[in-house]
Amino acid sequence: MDLGVAKNWFRSTRIDDGITLLWEPHVDPLIRCNIWHVRGSERDLVVDSGLGIASLVEAARHLFERPVTAVATHTHYDHIGGFHEFEERVVHRLEAERLVTPSAFASLRGDRIEEDLLASLRAAGYAVAAVLVDALPHGGYDLDAYRVTPAPATRLVEEGDTVSVGDRRFEVLHLPGHSPGSIGLWEADSGVLFSGDAVYDGPLLDELPGSDIAVYLKTMERLLELPVSVVHAGHDPSFGRDRLRELARAYIDKRS
Repeated sequence: MDLGVAKNWFRSTRIDDGITLLWEPHVDPLIRCNIWHVRGSERDLVVDSGLGIASLVEAARHLFERPVTAVATHTHYDHIGGFHEFEERVVHRLEAERLVTPSAFASLRGDRIEEDLLASLRAAGYAVAAVLVDALPHGGYDLDAYRVTPAPATRLVEEGDTVSVGDRRFEVLHLPGHSPGSIGLWEADSGVLFSGDAVYDGPLLDELPGSDIAVYLKTMERLLELPVSVVHAGHDPSFGRDRLRELARAYIDKRS
């Protein structure tokens, strides 16, 4: 496939005065991660960092004018590719090793995915393309040379820990199932939840290496009771509490 060069690898939209969404428009929806920037009074927060195909910091330099705490909601490669660009890196302790030694499976080619995994992705509702990007970040970029840069965590967190940026304080919620160390960031004062891939408004994946359906069911039961105002997820559009309950209930009904 002859791919052209993208004029801009990232796009962004301001959600409100404190939150900006960034994404990689030339990436297939299967691995197109939502990247969240939160402005704090003392430092900023970045939740997940995309594929690392192009520099997130260079592309959004206007957002990164102060120290940044980068949080990985989990360590699948579409969420940690740009993690190495940040000095303060936070992850759940159960997935810390994946930042030191990223998974060997990290590909921009759907035709390189193992057959069993490919079948489960298709069964979940994804049409997996042979190539998972429709452009290149620059001339001469080699899709087959893509690798995730190791980025060891500078802080490990568990359930109940907090991540503060001054005037905003987020509680770490351990939300396993999609992966062992999946976390959400919960701001009780505003009802904002950054959920990573624990829940999003699209086909949820629970048959990946490290996924656990029984554990995922418990996470969904927990999410049913969380008094959110808005969920900013790892993929797809944001949504409110009613939709969260619909998604959680649908998963419970499907897997129970």
